[in-house]
Amino acid sequence: CPYPARLRNVFSLYSFLLYFTEDGQKLQDVLYELTMETSVPIVFVQQKQIGDYDKTLKAHKEGKIQKLLETKGHDHVQDSYDYDLIVIGGGSGGLAASKEAAKYGKKVLVLDYVTPTPQGTRWGLGGTCVNVGCIPKKLMHQAALLGQALQDSRKFGWQFEEKVKHSWETMTEAVQNYIGSLNWGYRVSLREKKVTYENAFGEFVGPHTIKATNNKGKEKFYTAEKFLIATGERPRYLGVPGDKEYCISSDDLFSLPYCPGKTLVVGASYVALECAGFLAGLGLDVTVMVRSILLRGFDQEMANKIGEHMEEHGVKFIKEFVPTKVERIEEGTPGKLKVIAQSTDGREIIEGEYNTVLLAVGRDACTRTIGLDKVGVKINERSGKIPVSDEEQTNVPYIYAIGDVLEGKLELTPVAIQAGRLLARRLYAGATLKCDYVNVPTTVFTPLEYGACGFSEETALEKFGEENIEVYHSYFWPLEWTVPSRDNNKCYAKIICNIQDNERVIGFHVLGPNAGEVTQGFSAAIKCGLTKAQLDNTIGIHPVCAEVYLTAARASQYTQKLGSRPRRKNR
Repeated sequence: CPYPARLRNVFSLYSFLLYFTEDGQKLQDVLYELTMETSVPIVFVQQKQIGDYDKTLKAHKEGKIQKLLETKGHDHVQDSYDYDLIVIGGGSGGLAASKEAAKYGKKVLVLDYVTPTPQGTRWGLGGTCVNVGCIPKKLMHQAALLGQALQDSRKFGWQFEEKVKHSWETMTEAVQNYIGSLNWGYRVSLREKKVTYENAFGEFVGPHTIKATNNKGKEKFYTAEKFLIATGERPRYLGVPGDKEYCISSDDLFSLPYCPGKTLVVGASYVALECAGFLAGLGLDVTVMVRSILLRGFDQEMANKIGEHMEEHGVKFIKEFVPTKVERIEEGTPGKLKVIAQSTDGREIIEGEYNTVLLAVGRDACTRTIGLDKVGVKINERSGKIPVSDEEQTNVPYIYAIGDVLEGKLELTPVAIQAGRLLARRLYAGATLKCDYVNVPTTVFTPLEYGACGFSEETALEKFGEENIEVYHSYFWPLEWTVPSRDNNKCYAKIICNIQDNERVIGFHVLGPNAGEVTQGFSAAIKCGLTKAQLDNTIGIHPVCAEVYLTAARASQYTQKLGSRPRRKNR
C-alpha cells in the first residue's frame, strides 16, 4: 500500500520513524478487529485513533497531532510503557543517571551484563572503573609506591634485615575483596533508590522496545519512554594469531590468580604505561612494545619524560615494533610465550620469550551488538562511537548516550557521572545545565604521576599560534626525595598561557608525587579563569611540591622559580 510511505514526511516532523512489515495482511486483520476499518494505514496518537491517510493528513494540518503529543502526562507514560527510563550499562555513568532519575519519581530499569573476556574473566556491577580500571589500577600503583617507600625508609633510619618480598596473591585477594564490597554497595544503593536492576544483556528490537537476555539465555522484553546508552568500552585485540588465545588485557590483569612474571606490555596508552609501571614497581621484569609515540593525545614533552623515567627505573622499551604472532611454548601459570614482532617499516623481525603478554592497544565502544541499527541510531562506522548533541541526545530523540561511547568526548569516569546526573535533571527536573567537557582534569598513574588540565603544548600552539602562547616551566625536587637522594630534576611543572587573554592559564601539567591531588586543586581555579598574574600573587604552602607554581622571588634546592621558556620558532 502506498499510503503509509506518503505519511513518511508527516511523521518525520514529529521525529517518528517508520517501520514496515512484510506480514501486512496479519497486521491489517488485527487493525480491522480493533477499528472495523478496512483501509491502511490506521494512525493512533497517544492511544487515540486518528484514522486513515486522509484523516491523518487533516489532523496534522489542523495541529491536532501536535496538541495530542504536547498534552501527554506522566500517568499516561506509565500506562503506555513499562518504564520511564531504561539504562543500558551499569557503569559509573549509567548508575549515576539511573539513581538521579529515580530521585524524581521516575520508574527506572538498569540492564548490565559483562561479556566474559577470551580468558573467561567476568566481574560485578559497577563498570570498568570499579572492577577493571581506576580502582584496582590505583591500588596496585599504591602497592608499587609502598615498595619504593620501603627502600627510602632505610635512609630515614628504619632498619630491617630480612629481604622484602611481595605476594601477588595477597594483593589481588585484598583488591578483589574491596571491589566486591563496592559491587554489593551499588546493588544496595539501587534497591534503596527503587531502581530495578537486572543482570542481563540489553538489545534494541524495535521502537521503544528492548530485549534483555540473562546468562542462562532467558529473554524478557521491556518498553520505555526513553533510553540511555552507557555501555562503555572494552579492550581491543591485535587480530594476529594467538592474541585472544594466549594474551591478557587489563580486564584480566587485576584478578589474575598468579603472578604474571616476565611481562611484555603491548601499547603506549595510559593503560599500558600505568600497568607496566606498577608491575615493574612490584619487582617484575617488564618490557613495553610501542608502535609509535607514548600517550597519544597528551602533552608530548610530558609523555617523553615519563618514558625516560620508566627506562631509568628498569622498564625496557621496544620502539616501532608490533607483534605479528604469539605462541605458547610452555604450559603453566604463568607458563611461557614466544612473541614474534615486526618493525613498523617492515624491515626487521624479532622474537622474545615472556611469561605474560598484556595487550593495551586501545579500546572499542560497545555499540555494535545492542541493536542500534534496529532503531536507527547512527554511529561512527569506523570507531563505533555515537555522535550526540550538546544534551547527549542521539539522532533518535528518545535515545540518549553518555560516557566512553560518545564521539569526540573525554573517556573519564567523573565525566560520565557528571553527564548522567545532569541529563537526568534536564529530562525530569526541569534543569537546563549541560555537561561542560572543557578543562577537565585527569591523571596518569605512572610511577612518576602525571596530572594535566586544559591544552597540551602542541594543541595550544596549533590553536592559538606560537606568538600568542607563553610557556612557564621548571624542574623541582620533592623534599621527601632529598634524603634518599633519588630522582633529582625528574619532577616537572609546566603551565601554558594565552598572551592575548591576560595570560590566562589554558594548560596545566605536572610530573611528580600526588600529581592528581595537585591538579584537582588547580583545575577549579582554571575553570574560574586563572591567570599567571594571579598565580604569582598567591602565597604558597611551604614545603610542598605545588608551590613551584607560585614561588615568585627566590629558588631553593627543592623548589625553583617557574621560569618562562623562550618561544621557539618551528616548534
